[in-house]
Amino acid sequence: MATKIQQLASSYTKDAAKAVEKYQVLRDLDLFVLDNSIRESTVGQLKGHTLDSKWAIFDEVKKCGFGHTIVAAFSHSTRVDDDFTKQLMERGEDPDGLWAFSEITEGIKEKLPDTELVPVSIRKMKEIGLHCVIFEVDLSDGVYDFEKFTIGDLCALLNTWNEWCYENLSAKAKVMFSFRDLPDTMPEHPDRAFEVVSYFANVPANRRPFGILFEEPRGKSLPEECGMWARYIRKVMDDNDWKGHLLVHVHEKFGLCDATALQVLMDGANGIWASICAEGAAMGNSPSCVTLMNLIRLGNKKVLKKFDCTYMRKAAINVTITSTGEEPHNKQPVFGARAIDFVFDLSPEEFDLASFFGEKAPVRITTLASKEMIQHRMVELFGDDPQFTLDLAHRMKELVLEDLRTGRKEEYMSEVGLALLFDRAGGKLTANMRDTVENYELKGPHAKNLIAQVRKIWDEWDLKDEVQDDEMLQFDTFYNGFMAPYFSCYRCNDTRKALQAIDMDSDGMVDWSEFELYLKWAINEYPDTEDVDSLLDITFRKGLIPAMQDEFLSTQ
Repeated sequence: MATKIQQLASSYTKDAAKAVEKYQVLRDLDLFVLDNSIRESTVGQLKGHTLDSKWAIFDEVKKCGFGHTIVAAFSHSTRVDDDFTKQLMERGEDPDGLWAFSEITEGIKEKLPDTELVPVSIRKMKEIGLHCVIFEVDLSDGVYDFEKFTIGDLCALLNTWNEWCYENLSAKAKVMFSFRDLPDTMPEHPDRAFEVVSYFANVPANRRPFGILFEEPRGKSLPEECGMWARYIRKVMDDNDWKGHLLVHVHEKFGLCDATALQVLMDGANGIWASICAEGAAMGNSPSCVTLMNLIRLGNKKVLKKFDCTYMRKAAINVTITSTGEEPHNKQPVFGARAIDFVFDLSPEEFDLASFFGEKAPVRITTLASKEMIQHRMVELFGDDPQFTLDLAHRMKELVLEDLRTGRKEEYMSEVGLALLFDRAGGKLTANMRDTVENYELKGPHAKNLIAQVRKIWDEWDLKDEVQDDEMLQFDTFYNGFMAPYFSCYRCNDTRKALQAIDMDSDGMVDWSEFELYLKWAINEYPDTEDVDSLLDITFRKGLIPAMQDEFLSTQ
């Protein structure tokens, strides 16, 4: 008979499995992405996008494989959007995936819209040759007087412009309606949203909109609230056999934007309209890069086939730089610099971590390296050269062994480290090698000073060890002194496995010479490093953590 604890454990196992069942939707979802990087990333910025920056962003998101992009929001004044969209058409971009926003009226007087004048945005789209339109729709009491201008009147107006697009833009026109004020509408007037959806679910099939968009513009609604909007809008669509898209866009405020986007996708939406990066109005938006990463880690293979997911992190970084002039915040999930600090939980068979995170572990040239490995590394770093023979590589390895016997501590991983070893072995430095070595010598005193400062920190932590002045730190001391900013917990199984990468002689301790090797590599590889914090950051993010990742994956 099961004990009370065994019964509790059994109950927990069942409840835990049931709680995560809802995520199965995300594993199976064929996600539709409408990229909003060009528009969203400029909202709220001190400087708008230039033509060059719009092109830079467009090209970045195109590399991700996104086939649908919001490229403009036209107005009566001539904006950069006007010239940009003309250039898009001149370059031969497919208009079937180029979207632009439009208002549904040219003016509102006493809370009643003008229903006669054709909105300027769709008039400009006709001139340029675009035919994919997103009409902005307001449903709350703050814009229209729905006692005088009823929901029926609104539907008729929307359908007027829907028909206009098919008749004037293209027979292949695509139309979507964006509910931009659902947080103000749904608490008291959810029927308005449902009525609009129902209306368009029942127009002739060849005139049905491509889909419905909605957003949480202020980041105040809870994930479950937004999820319920999607669930009931999708119910109206399903009840009328409308297979249109339902896309969500969520802004940040209280740290729930990414969770909200996922909840909405679980509750009925099949896509997102978002920027690849977090930049946007107020505190930004839930970036598509993060949403897609979450789907991938949950096992979604469809998005891996549909998009170039290995490039998305680079795209998010580049779009952030283009928009703000700065890199993403260090702790921005997925594409911040620190996002790669502790990533050992994705199967390499399911996702190309090295490409996605843009980091490679430095190739270690040690006493275990063969002469063939040394020769290959020389060619890889400096190109083919008649001097790079196996005989010379053998002499280089002999020097590594001699350094070890005589207590000389050098690193041979960086370009300068390998070039100096090559020179000592009797090779004649190439022009490229000379430049590398000269730059190293120029920075030499600064480099030594930085490493000396790290050594001072090391010595302070050494005082906390059981044994001092032994050139070693216990793992827990090393973790507290250096690793804690990059790893969430010392006792985690993955962290302990990763630590094996720095315990190079497998003695259960971190030797100063082992750590110093990576410090020297970092300063040699990145000679413009300015201070100790930057040196440690590069040592871990670009050296130790990728090496730890390799160590972890090699044990799987």
